[in-house]
Amino acid sequence: MIDMDLYRQQVEAAVAFIRTCINEPPEVLIQLGTGLGELAKAMQVDCTLGYDAIPHFPRSTVVSHAGNLVIGRLAGKRTAILQGRFHCYEGYSAREVAFPIRVLAQLGVKIAIVTNASGGLNPTFRPGTLMIVDDHINLLGDNPLRGPNIDAWGPRFPDLSTPYDPALRTLARKLAKRLRLDEVTGGTYVCIPGPSLETPAETRYLRLIGADAVGMSSVPEILVALHAGMRVLGLSVVANVNDPDKFQPILIDEIIAAARKAEPRLQQLIINTLAELTL
Repeated sequence: MIDMDLYRQQVEAAVAFIRTCINEPPEVLIQLGTGLGELAKAMQVDCTLGYDAIPHFPRSTVVSHAGNLVIGRLAGKRTAILQGRFHCYEGYSAREVAFPIRVLAQLGVKIAIVTNASGGLNPTFRPGTLMIVDDHINLLGDNPLRGPNIDAWGPRFPDLSTPYDPALRTLARKLAKRLRLDEVTGGTYVCIPGPSLETPAETRYLRLIGADAVGMSSVPEILVALHAGMRVLGLSVVANVNDPDKFQPILIDEIIAAARKAEPRLQQLIINTLAELTL
């Protein structure tokens, strides 16, 4: 059984520490995934905190994840950027993976923009496609909301009929068109445990059940954001596309490189979305 009293104390300790380091609480959080850590350079930074400095934050073990919480202003909005995330394949539970989101929810964040790099399953996608997430499938085998519920944080059974905010998705699509960003589409994201990448048979299965892109992150964080009442926008950079009938090796270094190549377009979309947000 999860000790929720201890968990609450850990969240409150992290919240109290961050409050001593900032001038004003953030309204928006942006979580940056694999190869997508550069957005903070566009911020008017209030403070940068290494994850290892924040009480009870997990430690990121993935090379392409910087492991910093950066708080300040971006496009006029009070923003917290999570440079890097944690994954279940690192040995963390889904609850531990989503710990930073719970902390930021307690700081008052109302909107979450969650990004990741993914593998394309939809044969119409190309490497570099920006997918606005319409829905997701959770195949992690874990859920960050398992265990006793703290009613003050959110409902026991949160509704997921529209997990990704329709107005935010519409805004992102409108801005992508206005900015003339190519290869922007919608789709369903499936989250698998990893760290092993998909076999041809698994790739075929994931496509069969309705997924357009596959990754090993984001869903735990999104579930906690929704539980806390946040509006969520999911953005996935499709780093590679594989045909299960003509399967090619998937190399993580190539995924990181492809994500970084697409990052300027993603940044442009996020910054313009923030500028148009009504909070």
